Amino acid sequence: MTNSKVNPLAPEQREELLRALKARFEKNMNRHDGLEWAKVQEKLEASTEKLWSLNEMDRTGGEPDVVGYDHKTDEYIFYDCSVESPKGRRSICYDHEALESRKAHKPDNSAMNMAATMGIELLTEEQYRELQKLGHFDTKTSSWIKTPSEIRKLGGAIFADYRYGSIFVYHNGAESYYGARGFRGSLRV
Repeated sequence: MTNSKVNPLAPEQREELLRALKARFEKNMNRHDGLEWAKVQEKLEASTEKLWSLNEMDRTGGEPDVVGYDHKTDEYIFYDCSVESPKGRRSICYDHEALESRKAHKPDNSAMNMAATMGIELLTEEQYRELQKLGHFDTKTSSWIKTPSEIRKLGGAIFADYRYGSIFVYHNGAESYYGARGFRGSLRV
């Protein structure tokens, strides 16, 4: 997923983002055991568009960090690693269709619209479960996750959180939105 409207970051924004990503990388080595920051930075510096997307993830409170490396595609995998669902992405419904279906009290946006604009993907259920192996996330909030088309066709969408020492995946009407529900994204660089 790419955003053709991406504006390159100003040099000072770029440097600030790289410093923040490096500090987060070094502080949370358990998320990316065996990976080297220098190689990640080299990839990042070669991709203005991906840097812009990571900046959007960070700007909206996602605290993106490297969670893996795909040897087949030679890509580093970033997930939103904020303890709770990113603050700048809450109170939104699931997708554009759900947003348009609301007659009153529409939220400002939807998870799928925001993700597309940011150039990222919503975490799948599998990815969400992988994230939870790295810590406890969404203990007070919840996050929309990529919904299978069969569920979405019936008007539903799924979200997940971590409570009582377990990961819970629930369903809701796709048009619903709550102050404590946002979404987490992933990006390959």
